[in-house]
Amino acid sequence: MRRRTRGQSGGRGESHAALMLCGEEMRPGVTAAAEVLGVPVQFLDFRHGHVTVDEAHKRALVTLIRTVRPSIVITQDPEHSLTDLDPDRRPAMTLILEALGLAGRGFAADDGLAPHPVPTIYYMTPSRANCVVDIAPYWPLKVAAMNSLRSQLEFSAAHWETQLRPADLEALVPGYADITDAYERGRALHEVLDRATHIYQGIGHHGRYAFAEAYRREGDFHLPALIE
Repeated sequence: MRRRTRGQSGGRGESHAALMLCGEEMRPGVTAAAEVLGVPVQFLDFRHGHVTVDEAHKRALVTLIRTVRPSIVITQDPEHSLTDLDPDRRPAMTLILEALGLAGRGFAADDGLAPHPVPTIYYMTPSRANCVVDIAPYWPLKVAAMNSLRSQLEFSAAHWETQLRPADLEALVPGYADITDAYERGRALHEVLDRATHIYQGIGHHGRYAFAEAYRREGDFHLPALIE
């Protein structure tokens, strides 16, 4: 879960990342990526396979929300998580939405923190996007952060090598078979995938941005006037 402290149009705020589930082998890479982005990161230490929508888990997220007091929350897409067979995605999404609703109410009033309603929620990598953000100025920073995720990139290489034929891997990354390091293979594949995805959402989608990141904003857009 991430946040910004200022929701004003065009304003720069502060961001905070909180991960419910992150294995020990991934934490060095996640910490390094957060340092590249200049974002503090917090690990909530939830257990894989044991995420439930109970009071203890709700309290943990509500306390986080009331402590950070974000004006924007960016989280996973509930529609995408519903059919995702990655463990914990479905209960985690229900838990997040419950916590966002409870944070502004009287739930867990004994925590000593004032209620904090979150006015704006965005879903990342959504099934149905309704807005895109220009990330071309930050593309090198995004690539550098991705390259910090060593264990994830090694995992991606191993995964795709079981899913794709050698000829397909070679088509994506010419000379792929000659890359001996698993991290470098994963990094090369992700660079191709990430570039293609963000170009598609940008100029490839008849947009006005070269690289764009897609989001779905929860609820209606409230505009004082129509905008171009």
